[in-house]
Amino acid sequence: MLKILGRATSSNVQKVVWVCEELNVAYGRIDIGGPFGGNDQADYLSINPNGRIPTIDDDGFVLWGSNAIVRYLADKHGAGTPLRPDDVQARASADRWMDWALSTLAGTHVPVYQGLIRTAAADRNMARIEAARDGWAKANQVLENWLVDHQYLSGDAFGIADIPASPLTFRWFNLDIEREEFPNLRRWHQTICERPAFREHVIDIGIH
Repeated sequence: MLKILGRATSSNVQKVVWVCEELNVAYGRIDIGGPFGGNDQADYLSINPNGRIPTIDDDGFVLWGSNAIVRYLADKHGAGTPLRPDDVQARASADRWMDWALSTLAGTHVPVYQGLIRTAAADRNMARIEAARDGWAKANQVLENWLVDHQYLSGDAFGIADIPASPLTFRWFNLDIEREEFPNLRRWHQTICERPAFREHVIDIGIH
């Protein structure tokens, strides 16, 4: 059985659990990181030298990097489906959005999330939080523009391109921050919220 190492409250772990649910892949998850610790221990670092989560062990095949894991599982269990179509251009488009979510969207969201959720009120750098919020809004405008003409980040059907951005967008709509009106982003997010696996592993867990 696939083993997922990482705590349930991590957005990166949520991606992996979510794609497993969408693909009906049996898995077991072990709490690592955050309040559970363990990701700085020698046994974990021997399989993931970055000390980050998640890491998977698929019958002896060890892989780290949340987007790499999502792609691997989709290629193994969902090739040729809307989740991971055979068309090379559709796959490239999905990979583009997954990489963008890591390189751009996540980087703008982290200071806001860490500043408001992981930092005591007396210690918050509100100027930094507000500047990051502005950057997050700018990134969301990129999503908004794409979603004018597309139902999903993956195109006309839900696919793995939608997975990395969705937990972060959940935080955008639920953190105590100023929010611009992004009607297409909200429409897409509401559609994502209807997926049972997203409800269970993101919405029901909440923001911690």
